[in-house]
Amino acid sequence: MNVIETERLSLRLISTDDSAFILKLLNDPAFLQFIGDKGVRTLDDARRYILDGPIASYERWGFGLYMVELKGSQSPAGICGLIKRDSLPDVDIGFAILPQYRSMGYAFESAAAVMEHGKTILSLERIVGVTTSDNSGSIRVLEKLGLRLERMVQLSPAEPEIRLYAPAT
Repeated sequence: MNVIETERLSLRLISTDDSAFILKLLNDPAFLQFIGDKGVRTLDDARRYILDGPIASYERWGFGLYMVELKGSQSPAGICGLIKRDSLPDVDIGFAILPQYRSMGYAFESAAAVMEHGKTILSLERIVGVTTSDNSGSIRVLEKLGLRLERMVQLSPAEPEIRLYAPAT
């Protein structure tokens, strides 16, 4: 079921049928470097990640990460959506695109549509973004979305500080 459509992309709910794609995406070297190792090594791990992550988020919050597919071919290009973390007061935007689909504007196109959906359909007042200081691609997308560096945050005591981007006030 499509949740959001853009000119070139369809965003739909992630299901356990997407386990092979999630396994591939979460083990992409850039994902591991900039987002982190989610410990997903097998199809069963990917299925658990989907159930405990996106599907649990849909049930609890009414939103989550969505599968980003190219219109027409339905080829999965990545994921994009909204995340509610216990360690942050705000909802944040998250996105990850497979290497062969990067530098084509898909991260921005999907993220802009998700931000609009969050504001107009979900009535979220403030949506932020978080990223590491060395993730220049994500920083560019967040800034293009109109977010500005607000402060450094730590999502958990075991993790290093990362940048929090928020709407310019």
